[in-house]
Amino acid sequence: MKLSILDQAPISAEQTARDALEQSVLLAQTAEKLGYTRYWIAEHHDIPGLACPAPEVMLPYIGARTGKIRIGSGAVLLPHYKPYKVAELYNLLATLFPGRIDIGIGRAPGGSAEATNALSDNFLQNVWKLPESLKDLLHFINDNHPEDSEQAKIKAAPLPEVRPEPWLLGTSKKSARLAAEYGMAYAFGLFMSAQDPQDILQEYYNAFKPGSTKSPQTILTVSAICAETKEQAEEIASSSLIWNIQQGRGEGISGVPSIEAAKKYKLTAEDYQTVENMKRKMIIGNPMQVKERLLDLHKKYKADEIMILTITYSPEDRIRSYELIAGETL
Repeated sequence: MKLSILDQAPISAEQTARDALEQSVLLAQTAEKLGYTRYWIAEHHDIPGLACPAPEVMLPYIGARTGKIRIGSGAVLLPHYKPYKVAELYNLLATLFPGRIDIGIGRAPGGSAEATNALSDNFLQNVWKLPESLKDLLHFINDNHPEDSEQAKIKAAPLPEVRPEPWLLGTSKKSARLAAEYGMAYAFGLFMSAQDPQDILQEYYNAFKPGSTKSPQTILTVSAICAETKEQAEEIASSSLIWNIQQGRGEGISGVPSIEAAKKYKLTAEDYQTVENMKRKMIIGNPMQVKERLLDLHKKYKADEIMILTITYSPEDRIRSYELIAGETL
């Protein structure tokens, strides 16, 4: 079973954004040493507690400070951008870091309605046009636009010797069918979905046509926190859970709260239910418990790879969680 890392660049209370981004570099370096397959960093816009609006800026910074681990976006939110520009950016990265670049594509806004409007015009129309934009992006990456098209007159230079590997991220049959139709690898975000991915992934496998990827390739992304004991893991997870409650309430928060602050936070009966629902979607436990859950998911859904998202107050707890999982599983 291959394991990888999704990083949302969380900012803990008392941390600066720069502190958080440097921790992202350290996480990528640690992932490489531990044997994780790839490291992706996400795109978010004006979300309190998340530090990275631009994976294309962080990736060369991380690539220059690592040696072999695959790095990529999780994801480029394509409705905000022109496919040609995205292809140029990731072709340039693939030229600088041959054989290491992934380009994950998503369609979410990544922020509030106000941030979305500030980023792009006609976002909802661009969401509807995603299949067309995605096809255009793939043509630019593969340098294979139809000869009679206007786009065939230009190239998304520089053209790398090893092209970036495109992935489509999603949580629905619609995204699975689109990935299958275009012959793309597919990453299902289990951590952000209430749906069982069984039928969705099967839809992808059944409908797959060779394209950028010659055979179906899948990632299942989960949220996990591991510590030496289950009790420690649950205590560490409380910061992330309360932070999610605070975000849902729209509170002006500076970042992921400490464990002590999380314990003091006053929850309503509805909040308690929300926390329990979130915990059911997470993997929280000691190394053996986490390993068993990951293996169960791998076997049940036949995913080629499990990608792990871990958010904690303490950067040391986050690194330690990934270390314990790798030590037990890789």
